Amino acid sequence: MILDYIGVKDINGPLIVLDDVQDAFFEEVVGIRLDDGSIRQGRIVQMEGNRAVIQVFEGTRGISLTNTRTRLTGRPMEMPLSPELLGRVFDGSGRPIDGLGNIFPVKRANVNGTPINPVSRIYPKNYINTGVSTIDTLMTLIRGQKLPIFSGSGMKHNELAVQIARQSRISDENGEFAIVFAAMGVKNDVADYFRRSFSESGILQRVVMFQNLANDPIIERILTPRCALTVAEYLAFELGMHILVIMTDMTAYAEALREFSSSKGEIPGRKGYPGYLYSDLASLYERAGMVKGKTGSVTQLPILTMPNDDVTHPVPDLTGYITEGQIVLDRSLDGQGIYPPVAVLPSLSRLMKDGIGKGYTREDHSALSNQLFASYAKVMDVRSLASVIGEEELSPDDKKYLEFGKLFESHFVNQGPSENRSIEQSLDLGWELLATLPRGALDRVDDQMLDQYYEPAKKRLSTDNAKDRASQVLWDHVNKIGEDSEEESGNGGGENE
Repeated sequence: MILDYIGVKDINGPLIVLDDVQDAFFEEVVGIRLDDGSIRQGRIVQMEGNRAVIQVFEGTRGISLTNTRTRLTGRPMEMPLSPELLGRVFDGSGRPIDGLGNIFPVKRANVNGTPINPVSRIYPKNYINTGVSTIDTLMTLIRGQKLPIFSGSGMKHNELAVQIARQSRISDENGEFAIVFAAMGVKNDVADYFRRSFSESGILQRVVMFQNLANDPIIERILTPRCALTVAEYLAFELGMHILVIMTDMTAYAEALREFSSSKGEIPGRKGYPGYLYSDLASLYERAGMVKGKTGSVTQLPILTMPNDDVTHPVPDLTGYITEGQIVLDRSLDGQGIYPPVAVLPSLSRLMKDGIGKGYTREDHSALSNQLFASYAKVMDVRSLASVIGEEELSPDDKKYLEFGKLFESHFVNQGPSENRSIEQSLDLGWELLATLPRGALDRVDDQMLDQYYEPAKKRLSTDNAKDRASQVLWDHVNKIGEDSEEESGNGGGENE
C-alpha cells in the first residue's frame, strides 16, 4: 500500500520534518509533490521515533506546510549503472546533463557503497604513470592507493587535475583504464574548463564526469563523491577496469557537510565541523583499493584547498590520517611561475616503495628518489644558511647545492601543462641533475648504481647530443654556471695577489 503524507511539521533550511511516519528507514529516498505539481527528491537523514527528518535535494523553497505530499519509495539513494556511463556528464546527484538522454541501467546500486572486507583487500602494487616528473619519480601513485593533493586557494590545482586526467595511463597493455572525475562546488567557468579540456584532448570517451556547481544545493554536493565512487566501483570490480577517481574540491564537500550538520542542530566540533567529519571522510576514502578475485582497481586522487594554507586545518589534517601520503603544492613556487608547484619535501607516497623498481618502473627508481630527496633537503639547509651569512660566504660545495636546487626546481619540478614525460625520461632527467653534483656527495646510492647511471648521465651532459629539450636546457645552464664560477675565481685570485 502506498501512502502519501500530507503537510509537513517544520521546515529548516534544506530540511523538512514529518510526524507519524510509519515503516520508514534511514537513508530512504522520498518523493515530495508541491502545490504546482512539481516533484522533488529527498532522503531521510534522521529518525526519532515516528518523526522523520528529510533533506530535500533541490532545496525547500516553495514547499508548503499544509499541502505538500510526501511519498516513501522504500529504497535508498541509488545510481543507475551501465557500460554506457563512459563519456557521459552528470550533475551532482547522478542525473545526465549532457543532453544525451537517460542511462538505461544494467543495475542500480546504493550510493553509500558496501564496505570492503579487509581480509579481501589486496596490497596495492604497480603504478599509474601521470606524466608529471615530481609525482612519478618522488611520490609515485600506486594502483588502489588514495593520495590527496593539498593545495591553496588560487593555485593551479585545477590545471594539474586536468593534466593528470589527460596523461594518466597504466603499464599493462591489456588493462582498461578510465577516469571518474567529480567536481564539487565549482564555478561555472571552472566546470566549463574541465568539460572543454576533456573534450578537446579527446579523452572524454574514457571519462565519467560529475559536476556540482557552486550555486547548486549543498545536499547535492554531499551526494556527488558517493555517486562518483559508486560508478568507479562498478567499472572496476564488475567490468574489470582500472579507475582513477579525481575529486575536487574536498574542502567544498566538508563545508557543505558543516552547513548541513548545523541545520540539523548538531553540536559542532573543531572550527564548526561536525564531530563525525573523520568517519564521514573515511567512508569516502576507504572505497579505494583492490579486491581478491577482481582484476580492476579503484585509485583516488582527492584534491582539497587548505584555508589560509594551513595544513593543520581539520580537512587536510583528518585527510592526512586516512590517506597514504599527500602531494603538497607550494605557494612560493607558484609565485615563481613554477608549474606544477609541488613542494617535494613535505610530499610523500607511503605505498610507493612496493610499486616501483625492477618489474614495475626501473631498478634505479628507489635509489634515485632517495638521493633526490636527500640532495634537495641539503639545498634547503644551505638556503637557510645563506639567508644568515650571505651566499658569498658559502663553501664551494654549498654553492654547488644552491645551483642544484635552482636546476631541480626549474627543470625537474617545472614542466609544461601539456608536457607528458615518460617514467624513463623523468628518471634520466633526475640522474642528469645529480650529475651536476660531485660523485662523493651522493651517499644514498651504491657504487654499482653510480657506475651504471651516474657516469653515463655525466657523459650525456658533456655532449651536444642532449637527449631531450629539458636535458639541453639543463646542460646550457650548467655550462653558464661553470663560466660564472671561473670568472669569480679569476677575480678573487687577482685581488689576493
